[in-house]
Amino acid sequence: MHTSGLLAVGQEHPIALFFTGRQHAGENLADVLQQRAAELSTPIQMSDAQTANVPGEFATLWANCLTHARRGFVDVAADFPEECTRVLEALREVYRVDAVARKEGLTPAQRLARHQRESRPVLDALKAWLEEQVTQRKVEPNSGLGQAIAYLRKHWEELTLFLREEGAPLDNNVCERALKKVILHRKNALFYQTLNGAHVGDVFMSLIHTVELCEGNPFNYLVALLRHPEALAQAPDEWMPWNYQQALAAADAPPSGT
Repeated sequence: MHTSGLLAVGQEHPIALFFTGRQHAGENLADVLQQRAAELSTPIQMSDAQTANVPGEFATLWANCLTHARRGFVDVAADFPEECTRVLEALREVYRVDAVARKEGLTPAQRLARHQRESRPVLDALKAWLEEQVTQRKVEPNSGLGQAIAYLRKHWEELTLFLREEGAPLDNNVCERALKKVILHRKNALFYQTLNGAHVGDVFMSLIHTVELCEGNPFNYLVALLRHPEALAQAPDEWMPWNYQQALAAADAPPSGT
């Protein structure tokens, strides 16, 4: 049995989805994409580079986590200080550009243009340096540094998708922060007796964490759903974690004329 979580970030609000079963993350993502409208543009998928994250026949713009690539150099920095500093300083500049774009509230198109103008030259130089280390045999392939360089070179296109696609993130940190919820959900899953029971737990955990991501109170939200089952059944789209307050206010309002 596996427990995995997906975090979707739309134009207005985040949505967390949890899955418990025998499927891997890529298979769970495929189930979600199967229900997605075909006319929508190809979604951006951010994850680490494991092939188990690929959603089969469904096309995505696959971005790999820059933090994972960076970590390989952090782990061996004590043994290869000069080389690792070269890589880490380049990646730091990329994150600086992204932080400035976020602080200035740039649109996805403006952010892309900023990265192409400021981050691309830095990464082009870094890529040339990586090639030099390998082609001129300046690094032992089986060393920690060699393996970190190999990972960065192998997944370069996926790691730098943010230079080509609007809205592509740099890393998977937003999901990394949700791992505590995945672990908690996995512990709860030990007490599920059937797959249907696990599905019910998935639904509740998905609702709870989505409310938290929308800066709401999960307890108050679930109580509101329980107190207004008829209104919820009639218009479920009005009782989502990000908009239920309006429906709740309308449902609790005294009848007109009283």
